[in-house]
Amino acid sequence: MSSTWCIGRSLLVASRTLKTTPTPTPTTTTKTIITSSTLKLNPNPTSTRFFPYRTRLTHSSPPFLMAAARVSNEGGDDVVRFPLSPSAALVIQKGDITKWFVDSKTDAIVNPANEQMLGGGGADGAIHRAAGPDLLQACYKVPEVRPGVRCPTGEARLTPGFKLPASHVIHTVGPIYNADSNPQASLRNAYRNSLSVAKENSIQYIAFPAISCGVYGYPFDEAATIAISTAKESSNDFKEVHFVLFSPDIYNVWLNKANEVLKD
Repeated sequence: MSSTWCIGRSLLVASRTLKTTPTPTPTTTTKTIITSSTLKLNPNPTSTRFFPYRTRLTHSSPPFLMAAARVSNEGGDDVVRFPLSPSAALVIQKGDITKWFVDSKTDAIVNPANEQMLGGGGADGAIHRAAGPDLLQACYKVPEVRPGVRCPTGEARLTPGFKLPASHVIHTVGPIYNADSNPQASLRNAYRNSLSVAKENSIQYIAFPAISCGVYGYPFDEAATIAISTAKESSNDFKEVHFVLFSPDIYNVWLNKANEVLKD
């Protein structure tokens, strides 16, 4: 038997083996990532149940937890809710506040405005751009309390939302941290008066940014304590109080602080 024949036969057997041996299916571990496009709205948010202590949503979460995320597909992810009362929740989420809404009837976003209420940078400018020019015209109609000031620091004013998905905008002015004589009181008033205006106008769902945490220089940790503790005071006045936070750093501070403030 020639060596050439043996080699040829060996190659033929090997070829047949490769063709008939099934290729093993690789096993992978899939990490579930929740974004707003995968979340479903709860059609009856008043019946939403809560899990203590805090609940992070996943694809296997029960439908009643999905009410925590009400942002458009371009909004955020990492939605975490905390019970404020048997019928109310505080919700912390990453995202774009201009895209947030619940029912477009009893919902409002809070605009971190300046005292002139004529638009500006950051979230203020983004809200004005998303709402369209009618928002600026509505702000012009807000009476000045003194020349050039329509909304003093710590106070709040209400306008329609116009082209925003949320039905209303509550404008408030936070303190400039290094310029305000009592920034803690001013920031608390900004949150408290925003909540008061919302309650007076039958708002059931309200979304805040991190007021004064941009160019106004408020320290994140202190601002989060004031924001969350003030929201806790109104636990019986709203169905949901949201914090929609664009910055991952601020989002993480708010989550940690909520765990501290709301642990009891």
